[in-house]
Amino acid sequence: MIGAIIRFLLIAGLIYVGITAVLISTNRPTTTVVDGPLDFESLTAISYQTLPDLQPYTARDGAQLSYWLYESSAATDKVVILLHGSGWHSMQFHPLAAYLSSNGLAHVLTPDLRGHGFAPAQRGDVAYIGQLEDDLADLIQVAQQTFPETTLIVGGHSSGGGLAVRFAGGEHGAMADAYLLLAPFLQHNAPTTRPGAGGWARPLTRRIIGLTMLNNIGIRWFNRLTVIQFNMPQTILAGPLGDSATTAYSYRLNTAYAPRPNFGRDLAAITQPLLVVAGTDDESFIAEQYEPTISAHTHTGTYTLLPDVGHIDLLATPEIQPVLAAWLRDLD
Repeated sequence: MIGAIIRFLLIAGLIYVGITAVLISTNRPTTTVVDGPLDFESLTAISYQTLPDLQPYTARDGAQLSYWLYESSAATDKVVILLHGSGWHSMQFHPLAAYLSSNGLAHVLTPDLRGHGFAPAQRGDVAYIGQLEDDLADLIQVAQQTFPETTLIVGGHSSGGGLAVRFAGGEHGAMADAYLLLAPFLQHNAPTTRPGAGGWARPLTRRIIGLTMLNNIGIRWFNRLTVIQFNMPQTILAGPLGDSATTAYSYRLNTAYAPRPNFGRDLAAITQPLLVVAGTDDESFIAEQYEPTISAHTHTGTYTLLPDVGHIDLLATPEIQPVLAAWLRDLD
């Protein structure tokens, strides 16, 4: 009897692993280049000559990471850390960070997340799921040492907003005093997400399923494999910042960069003040769904929709400035 049970379990295990092998091997990245739907013109049209000094910091694994530091022009008790979206880097926040700091509203830190930017050690990859959260916790400690006794706000745009939500639901979430979500990615099946993020993302769905099945039984050897590609506009790839784009992610980075599958649990962990801002013309997300979706899990949110504003334009439009200014001033 025991022998029969063992044989059954062995056969079942081989079938399980065989299914994952088929799912992973039959869904490979494509070399086809597709022009994406997102318009980066509002970010490429601005001047970056006034970027502040790039600051290094050491993560817990010894890696040297970096962030732009926008020091406030006046005394302030606010520090804002802004997390960039998928495929890009922290220069996207230059207009917004410059506004907040030059008007004395906050010191602003904008890190290039691990696996991104101009010279990452491993583009599009991290060492383990959860490493981005650990990196953020390490940066928060740097910010608290640099600007003691301040209110610390963790914010993010798109997938960066998703990372902020994941951070809130993880072991480090209490390190933030408030959260700021700018058109955040919640999950592919959230009511807020258009199919394929409106054509921006090309997920390798079968491969993701297969790798998730392996992770469920503790097998993580293949988490370095690519599972998603991004349709970055050709004008960006061919331009002066093209080499800084990240057009594909590994399984572990893609997983680390989003809320957990049950994103409601991560949202429910946000007991701190929360501001959510999105544009009604967002190409990747359904802005009108943010408030009903998020407020079902946390009651600390304030929600603002900006008419006729797209996903990338949200970062540069002057209309967002008074919204953030009023919210920051109202924080205790």
